[in-house]
Amino acid sequence: MDAVILVGGFGTRLRPLTLSVPKPLLPVGNVPTVVRILAGLERAGVTRAVLALGFKPEPFLAAFPDGRCGGVELVYAVEPEPLDTAGAVAFAARHAGIASTFVVANGDILTGLDISRVIDFHRASGAEGTLHLVPVDDPSQFGVVETDATGRVLRFVEKPAPGQAAAGNVNAGTYVLETSVIDRVPVGGKLSIERTVFPEMVVSSSLFALATHDAWVDTGQPETFLAANMSAVDAVGSSVIDPSASIGAGAVIERSVVGARATIGAGARVVGSVIFPSGIVGDGAVVESGLVMGRIGAGAVARGVVVGEDGVIDAGATISGAKIPAPEGS
Repeated sequence: MDAVILVGGFGTRLRPLTLSVPKPLLPVGNVPTVVRILAGLERAGVTRAVLALGFKPEPFLAAFPDGRCGGVELVYAVEPEPLDTAGAVAFAARHAGIASTFVVANGDILTGLDISRVIDFHRASGAEGTLHLVPVDDPSQFGVVETDATGRVLRFVEKPAPGQAAAGNVNAGTYVLETSVIDRVPVGGKLSIERTVFPEMVVSSSLFALATHDAWVDTGQPETFLAANMSAVDAVGSSVIDPSASIGAGAVIERSVVGARATIGAGARVVGSVIFPSGIVGDGAVVESGLVMGRIGAGAVARGVVVGEDGVIDAGATISGAKIPAPEGS
């Protein structure tokens, strides 16, 4: 079975991290997000995945030099220009010659879903397309998907006021589609699958959805990306520390992720944070709830910071809630 993974976004909300690493390649528990997604697809029977690329395609080519991830063959479809989500899916599917039922996954969504459940439901219902849904506590922050008893999608309610929507199930970013959906997108068309194609399918009564209670997170912003990493830590019951990291004498690492070749200085304290590959935390420094690619100077105290590859917090400084370097326009 084939899949299309949307990995061509700019990752604006995660800057400055995404200035050097595309969002889907950022690691969760020291495993790139897209590798985790591919593993879930492989478990569901996917043998070939098309990476719908646009922004920074070269790092993906470097990450998978043999064109495979596990048992999944990779195909690279590089958009000539941004085509929005439906345009990207159609471009990738046409580029790879997809000719039968396929899966679409967003490259920044992690879920505990067994995707084969959605595939089986899709085939049994005779749908043209099937969405995976999850319930949320506050549906007013999302677009709610309303269905009938058979799972047929009746309507979309965009960010409803409390009580407006009959249910709190939202689009969780994994779809199963027939190739007829590709035909709904003109060649080179710039269309949103969520705002244009899916509503058209509702009109034709061909769109279904399956709601589950599986864990789900959109890793596309700092707080949710950090939460995904903390979930990975909790899953193993201890901090996740790459064997190649250098940990100084007396350093304390609590509920954190430390990447390859990272350096944690003597007497430093890292709590609830992600120190990316080659990141540096100086002697005696404190990092709490941080995302650090760059360098934290000796004795500095950094809380809730996002430090890009070129970011530096000077020795002895105390900084909270900052992005370093600050993204343009902030």
